[in-house]
Amino acid sequence: MKEEQHITVKARIDKWLWAARFFKTRSLAKQAIEGGKVHVNGQRTKASRDVQVGDTIDVRQGWDNKCVIIREISEKRGSAPIATKLYEETQDSIDRRLTHAEQRKAMGASIINTEGKPTGKQRRKINELKRQIIEE
Repeated sequence: MKEEQHITVKARIDKWLWAARFFKTRSLAKQAIEGGKVHVNGQRTKASRDVQVGDTIDVRQGWDNKCVIIREISEKRGSAPIATKLYEETQDSIDRRLTHAEQRKAMGASIINTEGKPTGKQRRKINELKRQIIEE
């Protein structure tokens, strides 16, 4: 009599983020996790933590902060269309990212300096915008 195959319902967070194409390499995923840019179910995590279907993950990448819900588990990196089936971004997260993108675009005209480093006034505007985005 054959034994049943054991189907994995958990995966390490760094492998899952890599398979879902949030990061180009596992080491970049690990650095982001260790840097506090990834939270699982609202809590800071370690790269070795196992995640499962239904977990909520907050990932900060550059200006964007995405909140996704895990729909499928995979430790293998596949094509982009397959990777997008592994998670679902919350509507609130999508709306917030679009709003922030519009704000950055609107403020961009007054911040851009084509002559090298930003001036003190421009740097204060940049820092103010960053604080507003982080607080929301």
